[in-house]
Amino acid sequence: MNKKAVFNYIKTPCGQAKYIKLESNKTLLGKFRLIWFVLIASIRDWNIKV
Repeated sequence: MNKKAVFNYIKTPCGQAKYIKLESNKTLLGKFRLIWFVLIASIRDWNIKV
């Protein structure tokens, strides 16, 4: 399986699924939501061990 580099920061399976869903939206608002999600999810998953 091809693991994305961003999955080093978003560690929960539900967060990874949400990332894939948001990544498919190519509109300007969709890209903003993706950036916002990655920022918040990375902070929340900071202390989770892989």
